[in-house]
Amino acid sequence: MVTHPILILLLPFTAFAVIVFFGKWLKEKSAWVAILASLASCAVALQAAFHVTQGETLSQSLTWMVINQIPIEFGIVIDPLAAMMLFVVTFIGSLIIIYSVGYMHGDARYPRFFAYLSLFMFSMLGLVLSATLVQIYIFWELVGLCSYFLIGFWFEKKEAAEAGRKAFITNRIGDIGFFLGIVTFFYATGTLRFSDINSELLHAHTGSFMLTLSALLLFCGAVGKSAQFPLHVWLPDAMEGPTPVSALIHAATMVAAGVYLVARLFPLFHGFPEASQVVAIIGTLTAFMAAFFALTQMDIKKVLAYSTISQLGYMMAALGTGGMTAGTFHLMTHAFFKALLFLGAGSVIHGSGVQDMREMGGLRSSMPVTFWTFAIATLAIAGVPPLAGFWSKDEILVSAFDSNHRVMFWILAVTAGMTSFYMFRLLFLTFFGKTRGHGHPHESPFVMTIPLIILALGSIVMGLPGSPLMNHWFQNFLAHHHEALHMNFFVVTISIATSALGLLTAYIFYVVNPNIPKRFAQKYWFLYAISKNKLWIDEIYQATFIRWFKSLANLSFKFDETVIDRAVNEAGFKTVLVSRIKNWIDQNIVDGLVNFTGWITRTASSVLRLVQTGYIHHYLFFLLLGILMIVYSTLTS
Repeated sequence: MVTHPILILLLPFTAFAVIVFFGKWLKEKSAWVAILASLASCAVALQAAFHVTQGETLSQSLTWMVINQIPIEFGIVIDPLAAMMLFVVTFIGSLIIIYSVGYMHGDARYPRFFAYLSLFMFSMLGLVLSATLVQIYIFWELVGLCSYFLIGFWFEKKEAAEAGRKAFITNRIGDIGFFLGIVTFFYATGTLRFSDINSELLHAHTGSFMLTLSALLLFCGAVGKSAQFPLHVWLPDAMEGPTPVSALIHAATMVAAGVYLVARLFPLFHGFPEASQVVAIIGTLTAFMAAFFALTQMDIKKVLAYSTISQLGYMMAALGTGGMTAGTFHLMTHAFFKALLFLGAGSVIHGSGVQDMREMGGLRSSMPVTFWTFAIATLAIAGVPPLAGFWSKDEILVSAFDSNHRVMFWILAVTAGMTSFYMFRLLFLTFFGKTRGHGHPHESPFVMTIPLIILALGSIVMGLPGSPLMNHWFQNFLAHHHEALHMNFFVVTISIATSALGLLTAYIFYVVNPNIPKRFAQKYWFLYAISKNKLWIDEIYQATFIRWFKSLANLSFKFDETVIDRAVNEAGFKTVLVSRIKNWIDQNIVDGLVNFTGWITRTASSVLRLVQTGYIHHYLFFLLLGILMIVYSTLTS
């Protein structure tokens, strides 16, 4: 199996094709086609990852085209970074697909949903396995297409349809930069293979403006896909899709693609400090900003959406400050507890029928499995030791601290405190206190709770491979000792203190004295308004870029209608007029001459037919008559 890593890709694509063509007859069995394909792909991926842990690198490639004697290849590469991502995508993706069986039960387009999920898995796996920039760009766009299908899956809702368009268009903005970055990089280096991006290549282009520009343009693609400022606005609206889609996008697929791209191109960013500095600044700003926005949101999925943006900013900040293994370590651990949080939120919505946390409360007793697994995920993302999030978040803080990015370190530390606060705020508002909603909340079925339990276990233990308890095995596997690894007790103290402070503050605000938040919002109304309205960034975009482009579109439409269409219509009218004149000439002159010639021919032939009867005695009579006329003329002369 490991000799054919292409199976990792072909299995989910086969499931997609089978469901597309036979979903009408398979109906609810379509889900099991997707599940079996995903689990089989996971088995192959895990086997390949095991071989990579033994020091192997699996690769297959073929030449697609040749440009100026430079081959452009398509291939598959499974190295430590790809092996980690394959594990995350296939394992968590399989759990999400299993969970979807219960969540999407009874949906009118049930088979189509699982077809889209399989195509999404195929696209993300193709992106991870890509050996060149051109290849990754193809799958990059396919991932964007799948997100459009799934975010707008319930397109009957205006909000869902608009969210799908918003995600698609926003990502296209970043992808334009990504495409230009690929072109620029190829122009500067003459290669597109990831294996060629090494210290030798970068040393040969030291100080190159073109490669610095290329790195920044390539980062534009990551800014769009991983929802970094200023292209973060699509991700909160993506919550309009089904909750399993939110979990898949936020944990294992789409948003992870941008971080994976920067990690894959880490030698390029690390070799050009100006580019890496931009990555660090954007990541830090995004992490703080999104965490600040999450403080006041009331939609349970919106809180988690801004949490995802903030955590992605954390990863980008780590990569920008030189912590390649720290950023990718957090990518892996975050996938587990964020998938758990979203699936837990889906379980809450499924069991209570509401998304607004103000209509929840007291769900701890009626949904015990969901509560305990959700609590574990909350502790993990808040960085409470010894859960997974503590180890990976600590690595990022150490990376910022040791690289002398002290301002970024303190901003990220404050962000960690805000993360702890808004996550425990969510936990307390949803599961503690009195029930504020209506109806009869109930626990979700086993097909939904079993994935929650598995992800909860992952949220506990997945940080251990990168911790000092296992001698930083994950970091050594990923980077082969390229980074100095140690525990900084000052950073650990700050990390634990911020988590504890966030937890304690949330407990006081939402359990001990629930009236404090209202008084706090009234006293600090301006800060509350900024957080509640997300710095009015969407409104600013509406009033500027969107308004301008709409005006330009209206102007273009009027120009098209009044100038181009009029010119086309006039040309058409003149063409019709000329054709009518030509038709009259053809019918009355050309055809008249032909018809007159025919009439003359017919008339002459009708006269000739009087003497050309075909009877021999007529011909003998005319012969005799002719002889007599000759004799007569001879005698008279």
